[in-house]
Amino acid sequence: MIDFAFWLQVMLETLTLSVLLVGLVGLVIPVFPGLVVMWLATLVYAIVQASSGNMNVWDWLIFALITTLMIVGSVIDNVIIAKSILDKKVPWKSILLAYAAGLIGSIVGTPLIGMLAAPVGLFLAEWYRLKDRKAALEHTKAYLTGWGLSFAARFAMGIAIVLFWMLWAWL
Repeated sequence: MIDFAFWLQVMLETLTLSVLLVGLVGLVIPVFPGLVVMWLATLVYAIVQASSGNMNVWDWLIFALITTLMIVGSVIDNVIIAKSILDKKVPWKSILLAYAAGLIGSIVGTPLIGMLAAPVGLFLAEWYRLKDRKAALEHTKAYLTGWGLSFAARFAMGIAIVLFWMLWAWL
């Protein structure tokens, strides 16, 4: 006899894990909201589990922890990048220009174009402002360093989300 409840649970967990992994890989692309995608997968999982009466206090606590990781990870991303370039006294006008270039590049082209457009936009804005190519390169280097650090922080939080979900789902 086929146990439909078992197979539905297997499908739910497989789908949730697949979306979690897509979100984790998507963190490589700066404009892709990978942590939010991961959180949405766990939200759907929680709703289905709750509607089946399978959520206990520990499950809700893990979901709350995943929610906290998503919020902190989404905010810290911009904080790390902004701090790294504000330390170099880069004005907000240039920073916003870089963000706009990245966003427009991602919308008009692809996320890869957006990833290239943001530092190029910052470099051009700073070169125009300072009339000094070397200083503009230093500011762009600070931006890229912040970008790398923010990716590392977001990716670590993404891995933590996957591990907490696995703990929740499989233990």
